Amino acid sequence: MANGTNNNSRSILVIAILAILALIAAFAFGLIDIDQNKETKLPSVEIDAKGGQLPTFDVDTADVDVGTTNTSVEVPTIEVDTKKTNIEVPTIEVDKKAD
Repeated sequence: MANGTNNNSRSILVIAILAILALIAAFAFGLIDIDQNKETKLPSVEIDAKGGQLPTFDVDTADVDVGTTNTSVEVPTIEVDTKKTNIEVPTIEVDKKAD
């Protein structure tokens, strides 16, 4: 039973690391751009505190278009011969937002 728990913990750790790496890659390739457009304001503290101000952010992400296109690929026949057949394959387009 302890071994199963260890494997579950390891799986969760691997998933968390992959998610963090994907987020870092998205920032590195410019797919996510975050600009702070209002500064943080701390509350003034007296006998009673008055409300502060949280920062606001504009988040621009890339446009990702996923589609299909027809292309020829070799498909084996029952006799283990190949022939060209048109099939629909997925395509991906990423348009980085302009600054």
